[in-house]
Amino acid sequence: MSHSWLGSLPDLESLTAHLRAALPAGAGSEVPLSVLERRPMPFASSSPSEIVTCRVDDGPVLQLYCKYGARHGREDHRHRGDRRYEAAVYREVLQPLGLSTPLFYGSSTSSETGETLLVLEYLGPCPRVNEAADCDALLRAARWIGRFHSLNEAHPSAAALFCYRAEYYLGWARRTAEFAAPLQRRFPWLGELCDGFEQVAACLLAPPRDLIHGEYYPHNILFRDGVVHPIDWESAALAPGEIDLASLTDRWPAAIAADCTREYVCARWAEGAPPAFARRLDAARMYLQLRWLGDRPEWTLHERLRWRFRELRRLGKRWGLV
Repeated sequence: MSHSWLGSLPDLESLTAHLRAALPAGAGSEVPLSVLERRPMPFASSSPSEIVTCRVDDGPVLQLYCKYGARHGREDHRHRGDRRYEAAVYREVLQPLGLSTPLFYGSSTSSETGETLLVLEYLGPCPRVNEAADCDALLRAARWIGRFHSLNEAHPSAAALFCYRAEYYLGWARRTAEFAAPLQRRFPWLGELCDGFEQVAACLLAPPRDLIHGEYYPHNILFRDGVVHPIDWESAALAPGEIDLASLTDRWPAAIAADCTREYVCARWAEGAPPAFARRLDAARMYLQLRWLGDRPEWTLHERLRWRFRELRRLGKRWGLV
């Protein structure tokens, strides 16, 4: 079978060696492992990935989601980790909790190239929550992340997770002001808001600090048989849980966002949200706009992101920064 579509993915021999090292039943180079089929993911991904069908020894046929990445520091202004970091999140955080995330089979890092293979269960061709026919899918996702934050309050992770600190938050505001300089006449209030973002960051730095997904957008949440399965955990970090809720509801109508907020609160706090919750959620939403506008200059200046400036100004008014 031709694999001309694979591009930079490993050849069959290298893949087989990686899988032997990663799969629990395949530890050791002498264990028979057969790769039966390789095919591309049905959707675009920011990382090289593929669906691999294989069999270990005489066991059942496995369908695996294989995700690759080289060893490096955190990407995107320290927002994302590499495959080894994501593997640690699956191994040390998600697997012990037993929640509905794809089954983690293992990982393997090449001593020669530093490239890491992350091996997960392939869930099949299921929709993202924003594509699901079930209108409750988004609400289920809100309940899932509320429960996740609640569980990790009671059982803090042992993983060495990245922590959002003051310089992290302020970097997004600084870059937004810099990248948006050509738009100064159009958004004359932006400089003042970015200068005043320090007080918003202080709100986000106040305890409690939760274990968050970091990019809990609807397109990162699969929906199968009425169950949500969050994927792509390379941005997991210690930060306010409100950031995940802000990501889930970003740009949704106010009524839907309010319904998701209600479901999140019910799943996380038996006695209702703490007094600071609403203000922290506004702070998280302001951070999220800066997170996009302060990422790449070409994004900041693109007409398609003008709505983020409008949302940022609305939130800035509520905080008294505009």
